[in-house]
Amino acid sequence: MLMQSPLARQCFALLALSLGAAPLCAAQAEKFPARPLRIVVPSTPGGGLDVMARIMTPRLTEKWGTQVVVDNRAGAGGIIGTDIVSKAAPDGYTMLLVTTGFVTNPFLIKQLPYKTPQDFEPITIVGSTPVVLVAHPTLNVRTIKEMLALAKERPDKLTFGSSGQGSGGHLSMVLMQRVADVKFIHVPYKGAGASTAAIVGGEVNLLFTAPGAALTQVKAGRLRALAVTSAKRVGIMPDVPSVTEVGLAGCVVDGWYGLLAPAGTPKVLIDRIYNDVLTVMKLPDVAAKLQGAGFELDGRSPAQFKQYLQDEMKRWGGVIGEAGLRGEQ
Repeated sequence: MLMQSPLARQCFALLALSLGAAPLCAAQAEKFPARPLRIVVPSTPGGGLDVMARIMTPRLTEKWGTQVVVDNRAGAGGIIGTDIVSKAAPDGYTMLLVTTGFVTNPFLIKQLPYKTPQDFEPITIVGSTPVVLVAHPTLNVRTIKEMLALAKERPDKLTFGSSGQGSGGHLSMVLMQRVADVKFIHVPYKGAGASTAAIVGGEVNLLFTAPGAALTQVKAGRLRALAVTSAKRVGIMPDVPSVTEVGLAGCVVDGWYGLLAPAGTPKVLIDRIYNDVLTVMKLPDVAAKLQGAGFELDGRSPAQFKQYLQDEMKRWGGVIGEAGLRGEQ
């Protein structure tokens, strides 16, 4: 019997491990999920991310036969919740639902506790939506042109809220300030729910937010919708003009809502989750609720989402740099 050197034994062990990895991953996916899952939403209840998650999770619970929990972890412009997922086990049981702040925070924050996008595995973009600019009635404007005229009469006096530094709402206003040559005072809050409550309460004058999140308040007369950041009007707010209509085509922004997993999550699990989420998105009741909340369904593949993240980081990195916001914290 031939004696094996330590090096030979190590090589045989690595070979056996590699040969056994594929069946192990396949078995892991076949049994998935075997316990409750959670989708971390890095914002407070009531915002676009939270609305989307709560539309999806009941049907995902049915699909997977185990509870899917929405875990709101707001704070620091989405960084707290995002960090939690970056350090979670890469086993498919913890996911993260993010929007634009995910790709802008690396340019706004000097030291993040995680690496973007390296510490995450893209799954899919569930949907997208423009944001709507709303004003508190006490501002006494009914159109975006009236608001911009007032802003020029009262420079540095009007305030706008956001769900955090670098959030989609914040950067949408940065774009508007640049395109319209006006300036507002930024008041960041800890999440979309908090910023919505702030403008309803009259703490700030203006807010960019998801149409679905603002619709009830607009219908009740507690807020006034001035414009949506799309090339054309959106179905749930047909009476609200687009920024293109009012001569602000440079302010077109489509917010996206993407699902991620921790880096290292096996591809077989990423593919399983992607296919199941896509199936749930297409269910008539889920699709109707998402569209009724103002979302346009997406569903691009993990590979397509990965490329999109790279493109978004390039785009918003340039905007942030031009605005002089880079690394301000």
